[in-house]
Amino acid sequence: MVHAFVMVKTGVAASESLLGMVRDLSPVSEAHIVAGEYDLIVELSTDEVYEILRTTASEIQSLDGVLETKTYMSLED
Repeated sequence: MVHAFVMVKTGVAASESLLGMVRDLSPVSEAHIVAGEYDLIVELSTDEVYEILRTTASEIQSLDGVLETKTYMSLED
């Protein structure tokens, strides 16, 4: 199993509306609004590293209101 954490920076007042859309993506196991440099933390769990790339690059980054993402791959189960 591959786990990753995606930090998402959103536009002004976009976090709440994006949260539901991000949570609906199939590899997303958890997503939370947070305070700090980024606005959302998203946890992904999947069988293949490719699914992390596809979800982040093709799905999360394409949502209106997403300004930036950073992906961190977990090094342990």
